[in-house]
Amino acid sequence: MKIMKTTPITGAALVALLAAGCAASPQPAPTPQVAVASAPVRRADVVSTIQLPGVLGFDRTYSVVGELAPGIVTAVPRPGAVLGRGARLFAVDGAPATLLYGSVPAHRDFFWGMSDGRDVRRLEANLVALGMDPGHAVTVDDHFSGATAAAVRRWQRKLGRPQTGRLDLGSVVFLPGRVRIRTVAAEAGTPAGPGTRMLTANSATRVVQVPLTTDRLGQLHPGDQVRVTLPDGETTLRGRVRTVGRVATAQDTGLATVPVTITLTRPGRAVAGLDLAPVQVSVVTARHKNVLTVPVTALLPRPGGGYQVALTAPGSRRLVPVEPGLFDEEGGTVEITGDMPDGAQVEVPAS
Repeated sequence: MKIMKTTPITGAALVALLAAGCAASPQPAPTPQVAVASAPVRRADVVSTIQLPGVLGFDRTYSVVGELAPGIVTAVPRPGAVLGRGARLFAVDGAPATLLYGSVPAHRDFFWGMSDGRDVRRLEANLVALGMDPGHAVTVDDHFSGATAAAVRRWQRKLGRPQTGRLDLGSVVFLPGRVRIRTVAAEAGTPAGPGTRMLTANSATRVVQVPLTTDRLGQLHPGDQVRVTLPDGETTLRGRVRTVGRVATAQDTGLATVPVTITLTRPGRAVAGLDLAPVQVSVVTARHKNVLTVPVTALLPRPGGGYQVALTAPGSRRLVPVEPGLFDEEGGTVEITGDMPDGAQVEVPAS
């Protein structure tokens, strides 16, 4: 016995098949040869969408290099841990490297009398955010002042460290925000020194990465709203296109792709435990509002080319030429223009 494999037919493919049938049989059958039913002609919004494969994961990857004095690694985080401002990233000989927020790397010692710089501004902003400036004496600027040193001493007291008002290179690590530990390179008990690769981390922000083929570049733009269907096939989340890459990469399929990053509006618990999970991204490419619509299956080939629908009423059947417009493949409807009233009934195959 030979088993035949069937493939779902999209709206566009159905139109192509109808056209082929029209060319092969210019005269439609005068009466339907299959069981039929009726469906109303309605005014509605028609939305055209495309489906794109994506991967749900975490945002940017950071490689964290230790700059503490040489010693033995005494503490590391577990992979998957999410760390925020003020958390210990790792420790060498008991001395912690603490996570602070900032895009400028911490590349030198911090102390009263050091030269001004943007790294000082980032340190002061973090000390204020951590509550180490109760009297509001610290001015968040590029200058390490006496008030900054006092705030550092308060922080050192809280951490149980010597209260020197000075931070040695490596004792703080600036990263843009909360991170999720991906891998640990230097395990506890191993030696480490300046330049040792300690761990890799991702931003804790959930994103979907889509490899967009270059033939679809015009269909996706930063700011576009999308829907993301999770691996269970049922749960959908709202998202927004953050970036569309400009550098294409050749693929084995022969089509070049650019990376698209989508942020999720409210991921919540639905994405808990999902990392590098395959998802489907639904993108609206066009929307026509308040137009006449019929089910795609109502379209019939018209002699000489084009399409028509069969208007039905008790005891009668009339073929009316129509022009199909936008197809809504998810809804199974198509926009039409033609001489027919809103609310009329059209013939469709019985389900």
